[in-house]
Amino acid sequence: MGLFDGTKFEQPVTCERCTKTHALCTCPRDSKGKVINPSQQQVRIQRESRGGKIITVIRGLGYRAADLTPLLKELKSTLATGGSVDGESIQLQGDHRDRLVALFKERGFPAKPAGG
Repeated sequence: MGLFDGTKFEQPVTCERCTKTHALCTCPRDSKGKVINPSQQQVRIQRESRGGKIITVIRGLGYRAADLTPLLKELKSTLATGGSVDGESIQLQGDHRDRLVALFKERGFPAKPAGG
């Protein structure tokens, strides 16, 4: 279903952010399918200790789990570390809080370090 559906002027529905068709669009979306702008998110990056190991937890992205997985893959390769998606948060092995805050701010997110 698209613009002028059923006529010779038919056009597929495109993403308002990247202008690709919805089938090819990789823009992050919320649970209702609406595109999320980075400046509208409250990203918090926190250091935690679990079982004697330090991990870095990223919360507040508001992405669907399907959109968190590609971001996790990119962060793991950038930081050369392991990690996983846990619900609506990303967990990375090690202390990467300062690098992640700088990385997210560079991408337009209002990221802040949280906790101690």
